[in-house]
Amino acid sequence: MNMIGRSVKYIFVLAGLAVLAFLVIGFNNRMAEQRQLVAQAEIVKAELEALQQTNAYLDAQLAYANSDAAVEKWAYEEAHWIRPGDQPIVPISPSKSTPEPPPVVTPEPIEYANWQVWWALFFDEGLP
Repeated sequence: MNMIGRSVKYIFVLAGLAVLAFLVIGFNNRMAEQRQLVAQAEIVKAELEALQQTNAYLDAQLAYANSDAAVEKWAYEEAHWIRPGDQPIVPISPSKSTPEPPPVVTPEPIEYANWQVWWALFFDEGLP
């Protein structure tokens, strides 16, 4: 009976260690998954913050586009409208006047004698 009691005890100990090993492995897997989910959550938070900043910028642009200042700026700068009482000035270039281009000065090429060219090639000197 003593021998049977010991073997049952060992079986229970081994079974307990196996269950404990499975619990530790499961816990380790859950911890790894939790770390991965936390990293993904940080990435999503950064994307959310960037999108919120973009949304705020676009809201400001939309508010400016609907304002009278934007309409007035567009009317003056792009549509070239004027207000009553403004005196428009349109510059007109004088007729038949074409600007003369400045004269181009071309340097005259320097001619070297053949012996000077050969001398420079053989003795690795610059031309005078």
